[in-house]
Amino acid sequence: MVLELFLNAVVAGILLGGFYAAVALGLSITFGQLDIVNIAHPAFVIVGSYTTYIINESLGLDPILAGVLATPIFFGAGVLLYRFYYVSFERTGQESLSGLAFFFGIMFIVEVVLIMVYGVDYRLVEADYIGKTISFGFIIIPIRMLAPFLMASVMTLGVYLYLSRTFNGRAILAVSQDRLALQLMGADPVKIKQLALGIAVATAAVAGSLLIIIGPVEPSVGRLYIGRVFAIVILGGMGSIGGTMTAALMIGVVESLVATFYGPSWAPAVGFIILLVTLAIRPQGLFGRA
Repeated sequence: MVLELFLNAVVAGILLGGFYAAVALGLSITFGQLDIVNIAHPAFVIVGSYTTYIINESLGLDPILAGVLATPIFFGAGVLLYRFYYVSFERTGQESLSGLAFFFGIMFIVEVVLIMVYGVDYRLVEADYIGKTISFGFIIIPIRMLAPFLMASVMTLGVYLYLSRTFNGRAILAVSQDRLALQLMGADPVKIKQLALGIAVATAAVAGSLLIIIGPVEPSVGRLYIGRVFAIVILGGMGSIGGTMTAALMIGVVESLVATFYGPSWAPAVGFIILLVTLAIRPQGLFGRA
């Protein structure tokens, strides 16, 4: 009985960790590779959830497909956001404190607007696989967790391949490390950062669609993920996509085990304990800076 409970908790933690990786992926780019402390990232995820809700309710499309279809809009929003951030803060050298306040303000504006439009009621989506499970012996897998895990894995792999195999992707990896060398290679750092933030916000749209599949959402639920996603990015290694995925899976499994055997209230604390211990032993994170 204990073995069955343990294995189910591990499987649930892996699936949960995949979702965490999807949420943290965009922050791994902005915070880990661009040195932009985008504290509003979870708010973009919630906007992605509500966008998915609108498309699903009005057109009846699959939630994941709805999230994917919304990515061009979110990409454009990310590009415009960086242009404003660059002109207002980065170009004048005020990005450290003023930039942080800027994203903090965006987070609260998004939450207030969603509350004004949709209220504080929970919203959910409909799909044939939500509520269904598949079983492998005594291991039970909810499809509402499996589908987000698979999509998160595909998205993470796609971003990893783009960053490692294309010129613009490698430029994103280099932009915060050696700006002058990047310019000598013929790349415009501002345009590269625009592209990077566009990709980061676009991934938030998909992560939002996965979040609303896992469970109902309301405007303030993004606050629950602020500390967790920063912990994942730092634990995995700043800007390391593989490290982000590994750290997310680790925290997902630990949280699931702790919630199963000791109670859910302890789960978030244990994840941060792992972060602190890792930083004490290996300050650069599991995989180091990308």
